Amino acid sequence: MMEETTPMTPPQSGGNVQLVREVATPLFMAKGWMKLLGVLMIIEGAVMVITIVGIIVCWLPIWVGILLLRSAGSIEEAQLSGDKFQLMEGMRRIKTIFTIYGVLALIGLVAIVVALFLGGMGAFTTALLNS
Repeated sequence: MMEETTPMTPPQSGGNVQLVREVATPLFMAKGWMKLLGVLMIIEGAVMVITIVGIIVCWLPIWVGILLLRSAGSIEEAQLSGDKFQLMEGMRRIKTIFTIYGVLALIGLVAIVVALFLGGMGAFTTALLNS
């Protein structure tokens, strides 16, 4: 007679739970700041909707705010329960926040280079026309 087996996630041993709690501690201690910053980012996005340019980019601070709030919640759950998947989820959301800000920084650098180039071309053209 064959037994039917189902794949199960093995229970975490006490050492793993303790390790998860230790790793989550620094972010757990900062969860209040993460939540405050998340709420402020959402408010910033809501206020940005008022402006014409803000309508286009207001979703970014709202998205970051939601990620911060959810990350703080996941980290808090990981600290309290020792659940490594909650810790990984919180860290994944923080990674997404860094990715968003990295892409925005690169876009900003490209915009600065383009603006400097166009400004230089404008100055050069003005100098040629005045001579």
